[in-house]
Amino acid sequence: MSEEPLTLDAALSDEAVLSTYRRMFAALARDSGAVVDDPVLVDIAETLFTAFAEAGEEWLTHEQMRHACRAYPTDLFENRLRVLKGLGAIREVFPKPNQLRYRASFTSVVGLMFIRRMMDDGGQSEMHRLLALEDLNVADPRTTMEEARQSAVNLARAFRLWALELITLTTGTIEELREQAPKLWGTEEIARRAQGLHATILTRWPSLDRVCTDLRAAIYAYSDASRRAAGRLAESAGTTRNLTLLPTETWRTFAQTASRETLASVLDGFLFDAPAPWHDPAAIARAVDEAPRPAPAQPTPPRSALPDPGPSSVLAEPPEAAVQRLREVAESVLGGADRVALADAFGGDWPAARRLLADLTTIDLRPDLPYRLVWSEELSIDPEREPAWLSHGFLVRECS
Repeated sequence: MSEEPLTLDAALSDEAVLSTYRRMFAALARDSGAVVDDPVLVDIAETLFTAFAEAGEEWLTHEQMRHACRAYPTDLFENRLRVLKGLGAIREVFPKPNQLRYRASFTSVVGLMFIRRMMDDGGQSEMHRLLALEDLNVADPRTTMEEARQSAVNLARAFRLWALELITLTTGTIEELREQAPKLWGTEEIARRAQGLHATILTRWPSLDRVCTDLRAAIYAYSDASRRAAGRLAESAGTTRNLTLLPTETWRTFAQTASRETLASVLDGFLFDAPAPWHDPAAIARAVDEAPRPAPAQPTPPRSALPDPGPSSVLAEPPEAAVQRLREVAESVLGGADRVALADAFGGDWPAARRLLADLTTIDLRPDLPYRLVWSEELSIDPEREPAWLSHGFLVRECS
């Protein structure tokens, strides 16, 4: 099949895309076909963009740009300025001959900000921003089904690639995993927001179930890979949970690959000698013999293997029978009177009276019975009697 002829509109569209890419990544370009290999080159671009932002509508001349980057060598500055001009990150204010003032491209500044965030947390913040924006887009009534489909496809691709990278880190060296540790921050929150976005798309457009299935599988793969990587990272930190300490693999690799001279240089300045005993052996043996012995723990008494049915209900009275019995006790104490002294009711048999006092106390605490105990402040003490002291109280029938 023959290719379609390239039209002017298609050529302009392609050039616009490439121009945007050039300006966005101009700060990372060493020349037109290579990426910078020195962080200073990126610092020069960032210094220039800061100077342009502070200059405002006055813009900057070549001399002013050189003054802003005076801390860097001249040849390095000139090379970076040439690359930034060639890629469109820095352009003339007006395209005319003998132009002396220049302006910075907004696309280049945004691209550098994006790169700095990627360096800080490996793309975590960008993923949070992407999920927040996509959540707003799919909830917008103006969003079409095709836009939602494209959003789900892009997110599924991103999560699958992210999961593959985390799997590689899990099976790789522990040093690389520690360097990429920021990629494991906030993984549960990212997965939760992605699942919410998936639910919104599937609710609004049920016909996108196949695309949503791919997205859900990618989210689960990312969650599993992040958990395994985090588990290995925590295991490498040991009980201290200090990731700044070198892992065991690093020490083992150093011991296996270092030369004898390097290994010996680690112990330079150390003097090894046989240690002198701190204590006399006889004193140590005597201290062990005189040390207090801990008392053995008292064993738990054996339990019966038979099932325990709980307290027996043979002696338990029905509620009506208990009330009737208490009423009969009260009436027998009162003997037809409305008020009787407890001292007269108890008599001199105190052991037998304790049961009666318990019943009268129970009667007093039941609001459904018309009997009350009334105690006075009088107290009689007689050492020859039993009990030796006696509080004076009365059983009273309440009038209805």
